[in-house]
Amino acid sequence: MENEFQDGKEEVIQAWYMDDSEEDQRLPHHREPKEFIPLAKLSELGVVSWNLNADNWEKDENLKKIREARGYSYVDICDVCPEKLPNYEAKLKNFFEEHLHTDEEIRYCLEGSGYFDVRDQNEQWIRIAVKKGGMIVLPAGMYHRFTLDSDNYIKAMRLFVGEPIWTPYNRPHDHLPARKEYVDKIINRGGNQTVEAR
Repeated sequence: MENEFQDGKEEVIQAWYMDDSEEDQRLPHHREPKEFIPLAKLSELGVVSWNLNADNWEKDENLKKIREARGYSYVDICDVCPEKLPNYEAKLKNFFEEHLHTDEEIRYCLEGSGYFDVRDQNEQWIRIAVKKGGMIVLPAGMYHRFTLDSDNYIKAMRLFVGEPIWTPYNRPHDHLPARKEYVDKIINRGGNQTVEAR
């Protein structure tokens, strides 16, 4: 399943190492010179992604196949922008706190764009830019954060296995079983294994 729907993925998902600047979190934060990362590197960290047809998501057979294969029974759609999200600035600040979840985080960008930041095996930040059509799965136990880019808008589908639990555990929460499992499967094995779908 991870190897399907890969055509044109680089058009909707890109990744690069971030600089250490304290400037606005919504800027790209490229290093100088820019250090782009192949999407295979994200796979090594357990991140799964696809390029889907966001214009036809309601009837998209590919999305249906992914949901069935990975057990994503719950779906909702949220708009993250100043006009539609109550307490927008505070929420965006919360999303940008480094945290993990005890379940996968699955986001499918239907409109707009945003950044998911994750750490590599050496604790360096990687910025993942997701545009319309990009679907991304961050494994349980992986520290990450989210921000909009300077366009200040994303319409995203959130998917979940069973009843949704959105609880973020801000770093450090290394004692949680999901974190220990992630470290054991990915970090301690040098990132050569992908997290298996449940």
